Amino acid sequence: MTLKIAIILGSTRPGRNGEAVAQWVLESARERGDAEYELVDLADHHLPDMDEPIPPAAGRYTQPHTVAWAEVVGRYDGFVIVTPEYNRSFPGSVKNALDRVWAEWNDKAVGFVSYGFDGGVRAVEALRVVAGSLRLAAVGPQVALSSVADWDGFRGPFTPRPQSAKALTTTLDAVVSWSGALRGLRKSDRPDG
Repeated sequence: MTLKIAIILGSTRPGRNGEAVAQWVLESARERGDAEYELVDLADHHLPDMDEPIPPAAGRYTQPHTVAWAEVVGRYDGFVIVTPEYNRSFPGSVKNALDRVWAEWNDKAVGFVSYGFDGGVRAVEALRVVAGSLRLAAVGPQVALSSVADWDGFRGPFTPRPQSAKALTTTLDAVVSWSGALRGLRKSDRPDG
């Protein structure tokens, strides 16, 4: 079966720079032909602040938006999260999406494409800790896009540098490799598998 990888666009604010980044990641990924890639834009999913009465690890979701989100997350073998860096971390929209469900993230791979003044590296540092708690295997390679070098200080159009494209290739290689390896683990964890 073909691997399914979601490119998750984490920023939901108006005028976000992440939209151009996510499209670049998606287009680059689809050219590879090694997996089925889809864009999952958090702005398209109604995920209010946590409103589930039971912790997500129990897997007993009661809210229709949580059930719908669990179905979205559950259909993918791996993820690439596109995130800005806000105040030395990642945005609340990403945290809320990650925290809302639990088992659907387990034993899958995740890679990161971050952006900001310093490439968004602190957002990814924080995301790696959260990913570990969700039993997501965070791959080592990442893409760190500079607001100065890849956008001309966010004043110009998004123009990724050659080294950014190379980093994306390496990150996608790792996500695909780990997603394939972990797929077998998820099947063996199932009572019917």
